[in-house]
Amino acid sequence: MENVTSRFLRYIKVDTQSDPKSGLHPSTNSQLEFAKTLAEELKSIGLSDVSVDEKAYVMATLPSTIDKKVPIVGFVAHIDSSPDFSAKNINPQFVENYDGGDIVLNAEQNILMRVKDFPELKKYVGQTLITTDGTTLLSADDKSGLAEIVTAMEYLIQHPEIKHGEVKVGFTPDEEIGEGADFFDVQKFGADFAYTMDGDVVGSLEYENFNAALAKVLIKGRIVHPGAAKNMMKNSMLIAQKFISMLPAFDVPEHTEKYEGFFHLTEMKGKVEHTEMEFIIRDHDRDLFEKRKLLIQGIANQLNLEYGEGTIDLIVKDQYYNMAEKIEPVKYIVDIAVEAMNECGVKPDIKAIRGGTDGARLSYMGLPCPNIFDGGLYFHGPYELIPVQSMEKAVEVILKIIEKVQKL
Repeated sequence: MENVTSRFLRYIKVDTQSDPKSGLHPSTNSQLEFAKTLAEELKSIGLSDVSVDEKAYVMATLPSTIDKKVPIVGFVAHIDSSPDFSAKNINPQFVENYDGGDIVLNAEQNILMRVKDFPELKKYVGQTLITTDGTTLLSADDKSGLAEIVTAMEYLIQHPEIKHGEVKVGFTPDEEIGEGADFFDVQKFGADFAYTMDGDVVGSLEYENFNAALAKVLIKGRIVHPGAAKNMMKNSMLIAQKFISMLPAFDVPEHTEKYEGFFHLTEMKGKVEHTEMEFIIRDHDRDLFEKRKLLIQGIANQLNLEYGEGTIDLIVKDQYYNMAEKIEPVKYIVDIAVEAMNECGVKPDIKAIRGGTDGARLSYMGLPCPNIFDGGLYFHGPYELIPVQSMEKAVEVILKIIEKVQKL
């Protein structure tokens, strides 16, 4: 049986970054090719009903080995890597028996991970860390989740003496660009509930997340010669600046934490005659989330009154909602995960996600789906790393959840 580390190292060699601008499903062909490879691997280890569709969704079944009906549990991870930083030619580094000091990622380019910048490193003294070489991300988000699920399934197949109910496996594309659940067939998947293996550090368990919306602000200006511009020119970039100034100054990611929501300006480009901005709007509280959308619409309305109708075109699109609303009625699935972690020697850290996962949207599609740790740290950049021991614990927790479900 292949161990979780070697499987993870094999997976990260494939560049599966998603692309938010492609307009395709999946957004990159590399995801589809990797999905086909994963499907073949699931067949080879002995799973049944393995399928991969043209949009890169992979599903499979581990048949039940018990003679009673129990809930069907599923495990979900995503195929794609973040488009925020390069995932080409990942060159993983091993730090054996980590001593708690600064880590040299790339001596030639003088790229270091300093403990003063990453104090959480101190928690992993004595463990084996897998890091980048400082020039790419590691793709632990979510290649580690994939490796953990497949390794757990292979373990159960190789150990038929371990009895269990039916288990479903699902892998999705394009989670990193918010499209991971767009074409997920919940009915075909056939699980009563599931867990996404897409959290962060060991022990994390999440069933609350942001309500989320995307806001596009299109500003129409008027350009004339600056020498004759008085009372005629409308500089769309300055109107954009005013728009930003009318938002709450401290309701931004860099000044918020825990359950605090925000407006986050993610993109801005413009000239005198036309400026475009994109914001993401986030809040855990649904009422506050709706008020944030009303506020940004009110700003657009006010500026249209000031600068003329049609100056501001605002498009707001909801992306996902807080899964807590769907998890609370079946809270026992969270309790199962808590008990499983405790029995595996992992201290559960229940917290709200300051973001979203496939699990949030799947929960609203009829598949309650809390989020469990995959073990990684510092995702989406060159300082991403994962302790080997955290991946191993994730596999243990998956196996323990399956054990507990078959006793329901």
